[in-house]
Amino acid sequence: RSRRSSSDACPGRKRRRTQPESEGAAPEPVQGWGGFGGIPCGDPSAEPSMRPGSPSPVVPEPPPAPRPDCTSEIPGGGKEDFLGQLIRDLNEINEVPFFDVQLPYELALKIFRFLDRMELGRCAQVSKAWKVLAEDQVLWFQLCQREGYMPDNRISDSPCWKATLQECREKEQALRTNWKNRIGAVSQLQYELGKVLCDVHSCDGVAIAGYTSGDVKLWDTRTWDYTAPVLEPEHDLAQPGPRPHASFVRINSSLAAAAYEDGVVKVWSLMIDREPIHHYQHNQKIQAMALSPEGATIATASAFQVKVESANDKGYWETVADFEIQKLVNSLNLVPKVTGCPIAVAATDEAVYLLKAGEPTKVLHSVYGQPITCLDVSANEAAFGVKGFTWLINETNKILLYNLETGHCIVQLSSSLGDFSCVNLRDSPPCMLVAGNKDRRVRVYDLRRSNPVCSLYGHQLGISAVQMDDWKVISGGEDGLVCVWDQRMGTKLWEMHARHPVRHIWFNSHSLITANIPNEKTPRGASIMDDDLTAHRRHRGIIYAYEFSVDQLAVESVLPICRSSYTETSGYNYNIGLAVPYDNI
Repeated sequence: RSRRSSSDACPGRKRRRTQPESEGAAPEPVQGWGGFGGIPCGDPSAEPSMRPGSPSPVVPEPPPAPRPDCTSEIPGGGKEDFLGQLIRDLNEINEVPFFDVQLPYELALKIFRFLDRMELGRCAQVSKAWKVLAEDQVLWFQLCQREGYMPDNRISDSPCWKATLQECREKEQALRTNWKNRIGAVSQLQYELGKVLCDVHSCDGVAIAGYTSGDVKLWDTRTWDYTAPVLEPEHDLAQPGPRPHASFVRINSSLAAAAYEDGVVKVWSLMIDREPIHHYQHNQKIQAMALSPEGATIATASAFQVKVESANDKGYWETVADFEIQKLVNSLNLVPKVTGCPIAVAATDEAVYLLKAGEPTKVLHSVYGQPITCLDVSANEAAFGVKGFTWLINETNKILLYNLETGHCIVQLSSSLGDFSCVNLRDSPPCMLVAGNKDRRVRVYDLRRSNPVCSLYGHQLGISAVQMDDWKVISGGEDGLVCVWDQRMGTKLWEMHARHPVRHIWFNSHSLITANIPNEKTPRGASIMDDDLTAHRRHRGIIYAYEFSVDQLAVESVLPICRSSYTETSGYNYNIGLAVPYDNI
């Protein structure tokens, strides 16, 4: 440290604090920064009666002492440099927290909120005061919220949020290990009376399935209890003949919906009972259906009509929009996180339409001779695959990303020789997209680049369903194969195979739901009206539920095979253990 001359120190001495002089007492010594050191401001040659600690006589108040010079005599002899003393004080307070002197605790806490867990751990090793501040409950609670752990909890729900964060991270590491090594439990969700599986959808671990018998079945895979009720379709028993197929099913956190072959659409509430709370009907067969992920809005497409139904603030359902499109709709999606009037995106053979309630139909993309092969939407964008002209070498298949507010194409992802069969934008991480192709490859794209980040090859036929998160990709193919990939390494972790094509994939941090749905709903040479369904099991399709959570794999967990009972009617038990009610004994 460089020192200034004593003549330059006086004008720059601004941090020296003077304490108020009490009546009849000499000025107190000025304390240095942090309470270290200090030099006397009074005259050492003063009389004993005016020195601190001695009784002061009743005399008139002395005039204020003049400011001392930059150098003064000290009792030990010699002169003391004020600037040198100041430098020594600064050296001594290097190990003292700066906020112990002037900064309030709340302000220091606000500064520490910008640190991550590694930086907080380093700050806790500085001193005891820093340790107390770095382990404050508010900091670690906000750190848990920032990293996505326990978003619905309050700060009073845990006595030590630092330990809670550590426990959550340990569980996350254990979950990742279980995913990579396929350590977990797998269950088959079957409903024999439903006959052939038509459609499957899931949300937050709850799966819904529609069957050719007209039944709609629910399973809650968040527990081992898979005996969820069958939703009543309000079928008139007086009507002869078979019931129409449940062609499409959708579910969100509070509603379940099903569309039937005869054009009937029914909506159930997951909070009330098994009776429908709303239903309406189209004149022709329904070709596509969408349910809002978080609200009470449903959209259906039949022939050239797209109808949007929604519940108002009082709970009454009404038609909020009815659009006429001069082409048959193949795909339909509702834009998530929309306040006010709902917004739908519909794809026909060669065009993509943006449908807003109260506004005319807007064409996002339309090129003659270039069919739309797949569609998915997020809160602000729509991604769809476009098939190129087969007679042009440079015009191959690609994925286009459109902004829903401006209606302009913002990204054109690199072309491929095969048709893009599926795309997932809504469930992908920010600025990422994953797509499956008929050339048997899964491609992961960074939306800031046109070329794929990685290309995964491992299926025998085209890709039919795909989803990804920050480190893994799960794909399903027409060959019935479900593959789990490590996205960063570009390697296959494990795979599972079933008979029919994979039409649905959904997963979160600890569970996975896949559905193998047959293309043929009425298999030839097999009468599914027989009482014995054993010979026709291979035609019905199957739903798999995987659980990788450490908590669900505990020894005391009761398996579904050990909890069967006679309360639910079943068609045929293929395992003798299923006929014994172990849970009732």
